Amino acid sequence: MQRREFLQLLYLATSSGMALHSRTLLAGNNDATLYEVAPYGNVHLLHFTDCHAQLLPLYYREPDTCIGIGPTHNQPPHLVGEALLRTFGISPGTAEAYALSSLDFAEAAHRYGKTGGFAHLATLIKLLRATRPGALLLDGGDTWQGSATALWTQGQDMVEACRLVGVDAMTAHWEFTLGTDRVRQIVDTELKGRTAFLAQNVKTDDFGDPVFEGVAYRVVNGIKIAVIGQAFPYTPVAHPRRLMAGWRFGLDEVSLQQAVQQARTQGAQAVVLLSHNGMDVDLKMAGRISGLDAILGGHTHDAIPAPILVNNAGGKTLVINSGSHGKFLSVLDLDVRQGRVRGYQFRLLPVFSHLLPPDPEMAAHIEAVRKPFLDRLTMPLGVSEGLLYRRGNFNGSWDQLILDALREVKDAEVAFSPGFRWGATLLPGEQITFEDVMNQTAITYPSTTVTKMSGSEIKAYMENVCDNLFNPDPYLQEGGDMVRTGGLRYVCAPAARMGDRIRQIEVGGKPLNASRLYKVAGWAPVTNTLATGEPVWEVVVSWLRHYHTVPALATQQRVVTP
Repeated sequence: MQRREFLQLLYLATSSGMALHSRTLLAGNNDATLYEVAPYGNVHLLHFTDCHAQLLPLYYREPDTCIGIGPTHNQPPHLVGEALLRTFGISPGTAEAYALSSLDFAEAAHRYGKTGGFAHLATLIKLLRATRPGALLLDGGDTWQGSATALWTQGQDMVEACRLVGVDAMTAHWEFTLGTDRVRQIVDTELKGRTAFLAQNVKTDDFGDPVFEGVAYRVVNGIKIAVIGQAFPYTPVAHPRRLMAGWRFGLDEVSLQQAVQQARTQGAQAVVLLSHNGMDVDLKMAGRISGLDAILGGHTHDAIPAPILVNNAGGKTLVINSGSHGKFLSVLDLDVRQGRVRGYQFRLLPVFSHLLPPDPEMAAHIEAVRKPFLDRLTMPLGVSEGLLYRRGNFNGSWDQLILDALREVKDAEVAFSPGFRWGATLLPGEQITFEDVMNQTAITYPSTTVTKMSGSEIKAYMENVCDNLFNPDPYLQEGGDMVRTGGLRYVCAPAARMGDRIRQIEVGGKPLNASRLYKVAGWAPVTNTLATGEPVWEVVVSWLRHYHTVPALATQQRVVTP
């Protein structure tokens, strides 16, 4: 599809009723110029990550709290809201500000509409590839999980969608929670000959043999490039070990450096890492690994409008993160001459669904995938009077809803919910459907639990999770946000040492008693023992059906000290 055809498609979409109102346009741009990105150089990389199986356009509120520790304090990716906009020169009140921040989110969402959607993403990819011959499409992982249809089809809906959109290479994280047999089946049959599944840091437990391909070589406009894959290094810690039994993960700098050197020996003139480390880890790794031209990363859902340039012993490495939930597509153009990268051009493009007509083939696939489940997906459960969102270092209102349901249905004093980053946002007044609940809970280990925990065990658990988030060494941050808590309030000091970050804990308005046993409800247990409690979505559904109308939920605020 050439540029003229694309603009004609936009015109036809407008004429047929898909209005491109002025309220949906970027300030200073029109619908024709937003996605007109002139190509540069001779090697072209398109990158998306962490879409979490969201095939349809959605609302997704970016975090209002993302705390960095030590040298990362007030540095990207730990900038939100006005600080992020100011740093990258983005005007408040624009569509770009809406895509990148939580500022006035509900009002901005009504003004600018939904983002993402694979049919709209497919149109944008085709447009960019039309002006960039040989462009490679890279998927940073967390693609086969996050929705009801992905869970019910064991990721098949997303595998087929990525095949349609033409993904050349991918790495992984939540994909592994489908289990070793299913992952191997997809890689060995569905992806073979189409998409390189790259994970140089996944080895067998016994002899340390590679489980998957580690590097893929491609020739783009006569230039040989190498794409190395780095799966999420803490997958067996963050999820039940039984789901990836026999495999070990890790950061494995030695293996990665060897892969880079081998790629150069094999004649690669550009070497990039397709990473699911998380951006803080990518930034540290970029300073320690020589020979990487770029790291295209994911996991922490950071939408960063410009690359971060990191110095290392071999030169400089660009570090890029491309947001999540299909909201953004990164475009990295490289000028490769005389065996090395001489220059680059980068754009982080928001995927505004009202500005991009849906690709017909992808739209047909999505409709077919959803059709057998449509009645169940659209089942109404209630109405939210407030904004329901998840993302942030501490509780979100979606998390609070889940916690309230767990505490009430399970008659518990305290509830814990994992610090997941994924899950679509609902605007005030929108109907809550079963699909909306599944967008927050669709995992392969959804069992609810009820246990007795002493006050000292509760504090130790919270301290451990907090260290995963705020350890000053990025290599010791295991991902996720802080565990969400219901019925419990506390003060968090992120910069303090482990064991002293969680303070002034109260349960039911009273100070935590270290020796007393508390009834605690939770879900998504990561133990190897298979839990038998009902899936968390059943708990949430029964709670919503009882109340039907959900008032605006005030999250239990955390007082965060410097």
